[in-house]
Amino acid sequence: MASGKPEPHGGAPTELSMRLVLSFYGLMAGAALVWRLAADGVVPWSEGPTERVLPVSWRLGSGIAVGLLLVWASREFTARTEAGRALASELARLVGPVSAGRALALAAASGLGEELFFRGALQPRVGWLAATLIFAAVHFVPTPKLRSWALFALAAGALFGALFALTGDLLAPVLAHALVNGLNLRWLGERAR
Repeated sequence: MASGKPEPHGGAPTELSMRLVLSFYGLMAGAALVWRLAADGVVPWSEGPTERVLPVSWRLGSGIAVGLLLVWASREFTARTEAGRALASELARLVGPVSAGRALALAAASGLGEELFFRGALQPRVGWLAATLIFAAVHFVPTPKLRSWALFALAAGALFGALFALTGDLLAPVLAHALVNGLNLRWLGERAR
């Protein structure tokens, strides 16, 4: 991977594209930070006053539970529907084989970057419903095999937003989001082999 050339399986991200993806999520996180600091004078981590934040065990537990629920739902959707099989097949083709380390890095970056932006900065400004709908809209890809991805993002975004509102900060939604992305990226990477 040091050369930046594509991996032998053709669809896998190169080192350069990995840098671009990580840079994109870094910029997203930075935009959320600047936006929330400029608008409200706070970092985009908590929903409101810190005394409303649930204990860490509740935030960790709820994040893991929601993440595993969404992973289970995505696998059931794949197993039981033609749209799910088409989506998984197309995503596996686009993702290509993914190592555990790469899946972890991508999951951490996307979970943190997207949650800082959509829940930490956007949701306090526009509300849960609008933030959820915008999250789903940015996951819409107008090709037949990928259309259902936006529906999954709608459900996931609704749950991530609810976690943010109920637990008081981003720990649970970041953990849930990263868990979904990490487990599903690894699973899709295995399908691509």
